[in-house]
Amino acid sequence: AGMRHLPYFCRGEVVKGFGRGSKELGIPTANFSEQVVESFPPDISTGIYYGWACVGNGDVHKMVLSIGWNPFYKNTKKSVEAHIIHTFKEDFYGEILSIVITGYIRPEKNFDSLEALISAIQEDIEEAKRQLDSPDQLKLKEDNFFHLPKCKIVNNH
Repeated sequence: AGMRHLPYFCRGEVVKGFGRGSKELGIPTANFSEQVVESFPPDISTGIYYGWACVGNGDVHKMVLSIGWNPFYKNTKKSVEAHIIHTFKEDFYGEILSIVITGYIRPEKNFDSLEALISAIQEDIEEAKRQLDSPDQLKLKEDNFFHLPKCKIVNNH
């Protein structure tokens, strides 16, 4: 069911999440605000996706995206968290994150341990990297969606 919405284009402000990605997992994620999460199609499947991401007017990078409840952490609110496959020098809270979700990796599931969760995320990242190297995927990296007009960036308007 998740696939018929792809590619899915989405843009929103990066907000502070639970602070677990970097600290517990060593895998920093960018979280979208509740409004953005609520704007997703209600029937999009929860799970792990891949695609392209761009912070502000920066470069476009590969990403892995989790949509769902994070069963390992028993969240009560659905979240959408992007792990951008790139090392940023600093946090980018308050910046505009533009993403294109282009493919689906696996459903959401619970894990017996933090190690098992981290290992699954690492596998997801490798899978995303492989998938995003295909010519069809690389085309989306160049999409005009990623070119924000300069006036759009000032004060998040």
